[in-house]
Amino acid sequence: MQNILKSLLILTACLFLMAGLAFGNTPIPDDPFTQEYHEPYPVGTANGINDVRAIAVDKSDCVWAGTGAGVFTLEKGSRTWRAVMSEKDAGPIYDIIVDRSGTAWIAAWNGIYRSKGDNLERVKEINEPISALCECGDNIIGLGPDGQWHLANGAWEYQIMPYSKNIRNLLPDGKNGLWLATGMGLYHRTPSGTTLYQSEEELLSADITAVDYASDGSLWIGGLGGITVYKDGKRITQYTSEHGLPSVHVRAVKHALDGRMWIGTSLGVARFDGESWSVRFSRRWLIDNDVRDIAFDSKGNAWIATGSGVSAIKQKRMNLAQKAEHYLRVCMARHVRSPYLVEKCQLTVPGDTSSWKPRDDDNDGQYTSMYLAMESFRYAATKDPQAKENADKAFQAMKFLQTVTETEGFVARTVIPSSWTQMADPNRKMNPREWAEHHVRDPRYKHVEKRWRASRDGKWLWKGDTSSDEITGHMFGYLFYYDLAAGYLEREQVREHVCRIMNYIIGNGFVLKDIDGTATRWGVWSPEKLNDDPDWATERNINSVEILSYLKLAYHLTGNEFYQNHYLKLLNEHHYAQNVRRAKTTNPSWRTHIDDELLSLAYPCLLLHEDDPELKQLYRESLDHWFSIAEVDASPFFNFIYRACTGQDPQLTTSVWALRDASLDLVRWKIDNTLREDLQVVRVPELEEIQTNRLVPPSERFMGRWDQNNWKAIQGDGGHTESDGVWWLLPYWMGRYYNFISAPK
Repeated sequence: MQNILKSLLILTACLFLMAGLAFGNTPIPDDPFTQEYHEPYPVGTANGINDVRAIAVDKSDCVWAGTGAGVFTLEKGSRTWRAVMSEKDAGPIYDIIVDRSGTAWIAAWNGIYRSKGDNLERVKEINEPISALCECGDNIIGLGPDGQWHLANGAWEYQIMPYSKNIRNLLPDGKNGLWLATGMGLYHRTPSGTTLYQSEEELLSADITAVDYASDGSLWIGGLGGITVYKDGKRITQYTSEHGLPSVHVRAVKHALDGRMWIGTSLGVARFDGESWSVRFSRRWLIDNDVRDIAFDSKGNAWIATGSGVSAIKQKRMNLAQKAEHYLRVCMARHVRSPYLVEKCQLTVPGDTSSWKPRDDDNDGQYTSMYLAMESFRYAATKDPQAKENADKAFQAMKFLQTVTETEGFVARTVIPSSWTQMADPNRKMNPREWAEHHVRDPRYKHVEKRWRASRDGKWLWKGDTSSDEITGHMFGYLFYYDLAAGYLEREQVREHVCRIMNYIIGNGFVLKDIDGTATRWGVWSPEKLNDDPDWATERNINSVEILSYLKLAYHLTGNEFYQNHYLKLLNEHHYAQNVRRAKTTNPSWRTHIDDELLSLAYPCLLLHEDDPELKQLYRESLDHWFSIAEVDASPFFNFIYRACTGQDPQLTTSVWALRDASLDLVRWKIDNTLREDLQVVRVPELEEIQTNRLVPPSERFMGRWDQNNWKAIQGDGGHTESDGVWWLLPYWMGRYYNFISAPK
């Protein structure tokens, strides 16, 4: 009873400490922001039908798509395209415009068509290919390789052009003149004559594909090489891959309703808002990176013609709380599997979230524990009983990972139903030659033939060889569940469970002993290994932080001096105090983002629950050293961990921006930033991986757990799996609890 009262007093003090940190902050208001998201609209399956060359949106928000196989329309709110060209007329389309009256005009392989009701009417006078169209004053003008046609006063007139016949785009200048983008330069035709821009002093190159005016009246000229900008007849600037274009093969230039300039390239879309560039490419944003044309509907949604169909980059107003609801719905729908473990799911068809199946992972325990912490923060911030119920279930699943092993304290990596026939790392034997190969390459490698074992009741298979990562993740979840969400009876269970694991680790010499009687491959925190074995130098500092954090948690939960004595002995007699001072390694061959996440999970218990001023200062020094390296990742999770432990304000605005910028789509599409011309491939910050020379925004890279290197140039798995979203939900609800982010009004 005395221990329980002492624990409650410690808990109360802890909550007052955390509340004090929270009340000292000025939170970022959760104001609505514009959230973009992608919807693919393949036109069909027939040959050439998804080869979309031109796109336009009429006054009723009906989308017109011109493809290699004809013209198709998509009514507002529909997802089914309708062919509007007769079978005998169907063929390549080169341009579509909508005039002031709402009539759609189509430049086709055999002339010009116009919309009439739900059908098309062909202009009988024209029987030749038309490349581009525009509305100039009261005239409709069409140009092609054989000349120019224009409609004036109800009659079509033809004339031979004294220009390049390689016509790509037409743009009225608003003064009875016309800009002609051609493969041989840019023509400006006015009532007083024609000017040709063609030289290197005038344009980045003479191969021009598209032109449009920006909000400030400047003329943006796109083509091979990038964008040349003119204003008042003078060349004022240019934009290439050095400035933000993912490719200098520019195919489309369009001025959006919000004032941004959208640039379609051979590698997606780039947008410029007057200050900075943003890029939309990969299957997260586009059905195909080969962009040909762009149009906007009345709501500002962008409709994009690509080589594999039409993509819509849509937008809606939402706040972070609504975004959190979205991610949580996804998580609960597809990412919680029996006995309440939270992990990615496998998509049967890449990108198709309607067809999925659960899967296992080596770090199921750690990831579920981070979910446990998230729901604990959510409950503490909102008092939502569903959050507490979810946290309770997650804790019981974590507890089951230990009890299923029927040992004194060993914890399984994960469990799966015994009916599963596929799992990660199935049991297998290794012949002596294979063992020699592994042993020479990595002398610490531990061969485990039997990774999976059946539970006593035969219902489960559980996986051994559990890592230090798993235990670190578990303890992080137990800390915040105990402090923020667990009731009286659950706290008793947490105390018993943590003590069981810690007694097992301590009793076996600070290692996690597997069923075979030896330490698991990674579960080692012993002084003999960390301090004296040169092959454990990589883990010396971080594992020292981990074991001290576990011991501090056990002492925090129980007040039992047994754990405090071991804690102080490691610090003072085995030099762990020196080990933790620079826990984050900067050695290029050892540095990983896994360590960044593990340290972020281990620090809170030490910083929030250590009372000794000297030790608290030691941990603060260690935390500061870690964060001085980790802060370049602009991770909301790392930033909020640091702020929760120190009360300081690192990148709060940037963190909230990152949460807003993250994509709603959690499918793990492949994102290959090595293809982008605006980025360079480098070998930092982690030597072993190909990375980009700058950290691109969350919406332009794969966003996943914080043990992953967000600088990595090639990420994702081609849409074969979907993330559970906890990587976003955990920092968001931390921010809400600590009052870094306000609740929505």
